[in-house]
Order: sequence, then structure tokens, then C-alpha cells
Amino acid sequence: MINELKLNNQLCFPVYALSRQITALYRPYLDELGITYPQYLVLMVLWEQGSATVKRLGELLWLDSGTLTPLLKRMEMSGLVVRKRSAEDERVVDIMIADKGKALEKKAEAIPPVMKEKLGLNDAELKELRDKLNKLLLITCDNK
Repeated sequence: MINELKLNNQLCFPVYALSRQITALYRPYLDELGITYPQYLVLMVLWEQGSATVKRLGELLWLDSGTLTPLLKRMEMSGLVVRKRSAEDERVVDIMIADKGKALEKKAEAIPPVMKEKLGLNDAELKELRDKLNKLLLITCDNK
């Protein structure tokens, strides 16, 4: 019988530790860009979509507005994004990428290949792992 209270038998611990380790791998590259990992995530959404509401960013990044709002305010002060209240509904805040944020995209393109090399995984292995993690993420959301 497995002792489920042993640290080595937990799923949560390697996921937690790996998250911290991967974020640390990104740090030197993001430091060169002058951004944090959460800012990088926001920028990736905006590079792809051009703009998004705060609500949509929260959904995509699994962040609540209490975490996202101060992050976006700092990004706006840094000139990376522009925040604007919707004309149709004042409660809705649209986030658009600013020129400074757009300019970082070209530099950031070098990061994913470096991370793939550091992790020692090929494209198929990365996709398989990402798919399994996304499946678990959705399961945990359904179980709330």
C-alpha cells in the first residue's frame, strides 16, 4: 500500500517545484527584456490578439482581477500596454499593446527555442507534456 502522505508520492509537489524551476530558467532572458514572467504571459496574449479585456486576460492566464489589475497598472506605467475603459460599458477595461510592448516581441522570439533546449525535450515530447498538463488544469477547474 502506498503512503499517500509521503512527499515523493504527491503530484502537487513536483508540479509546484517544476513551475518555480521553469520560471527561474526564464528569469535571465526576461530580465534582459526588462519584464517579469507574469508580464511576459500578458504580452504573449497581446502579441497574439492585439488587445483583450481584463476579464479575458484573467480567463486565459488563470489570474483573478486582484492579481491582474496591479500587474497591468505597472505594465502601463512602463509603457508596455494601454488600459482604456470601454465606451459601451465603463466596467470593462480594454488592454492594448503599446509600441514598447510590440517592440519586445522580436526579442522574445529567441526565448522558446532556448527553453526547449534547456528542458531537453523535443517538439513531440513538449506537446505531449503540455497536453497532459492542460488536461489536468481543466480537470482541477471542473472540480471547484
